[in-house]
Amino acid sequence: MAAATSRSAPEERLVNLLVALMATDQGLTKDTILSSVAGYREQAQSGASKDALEKMFERDKESLRGLGVPIETIGDYADPDDLREARYRVPNDEYALPEDISFTPAELAVLAVAGGVWSESSLSAEARSGLRKIRALGNEVDEPIIGFSPRLSVRTPAFAPLQKAMEQARVVSFPYLKPGEERPRSRRIRPLALVDYEARWHVFGFDLDQQAERTFLLSRIVGDVAITRETFDPSLRDGAGERAVRGLDDVAARQRALLEVHPGTEASLRLRRRAEPAGQGMLVPYVDVHVLADELASYGPEVRVVEPATLRDEVIRRLQATLALHSDGAEDAT
Repeated sequence: MAAATSRSAPEERLVNLLVALMATDQGLTKDTILSSVAGYREQAQSGASKDALEKMFERDKESLRGLGVPIETIGDYADPDDLREARYRVPNDEYALPEDISFTPAELAVLAVAGGVWSESSLSAEARSGLRKIRALGNEVDEPIIGFSPRLSVRTPAFAPLQKAMEQARVVSFPYLKPGEERPRSRRIRPLALVDYEARWHVFGFDLDQQAERTFLLSRIVGDVAITRETFDPSLRDGAGERAVRGLDDVAARQRALLEVHPGTEASLRLRRRAEPAGQGMLVPYVDVHVLADELASYGPEVRVVEPATLRDEVIRRLQATLALHSDGAEDAT
């Protein structure tokens, strides 16, 4: 299994946020976090709006929770339901092992690797709690960098059976729904690699019906993955992950979206790190027009698509669908 990952500002910001939340007993308010935690502080100083920073914090908070970090929200003592001045912290007892348990550095390294391999969906609640406590061993909260490595959380049920089939070198079949199609089509492939690209999991394999290598988004597998008895040569997996990533890189290199983005907004903060400057705005490479359209639509008026027209149309369609949904809800309420 191969993964395309890189160390970037968002991951560093998550680490800094985790350190800050672990280092406080009383909890930190949102304003304190945005003004003092590295990653948010620099964005504020560069002119980012408070609304954009608050949205970033909410997403980061959910990302940490998705990684298994228990973030506690503390309301006002007199009125616990009043969250206007809510404080946030990570309870220290969630990161404490019994005193009679210890590990050697080598054992910790092995446990860390094992924990990094398995996704949140593959671990029980007890295992997640134990892994959190193991990660905290020997890490003082006042250190500038702690032993925390962000992990990708696999939420799709297709991941585990595909991984199993790949390891056993067995052919799989699954229903796959492409955007614009009303019904899924059955795909039959030799799964050769699972790769993460732009925070989305793909399976790369040899499509037996098309007699060609293909890459499929796991989020578009809309039913059970069936592992057949048909096997294939395990050596076909050699270098498959690298070929898959190169292919995705080639697609992204050929496709650029020209976007106009309001400065200081969440869209600007998130898109700028992977964009190239352009005279009219910024150029953002992309692999799948529908995936990018989903992201851009979530930013609302913060971003405008200049080109290509196909992407602009997809974003408009999503915004119109959202408007229609909310309009219907308003009518039902009257």
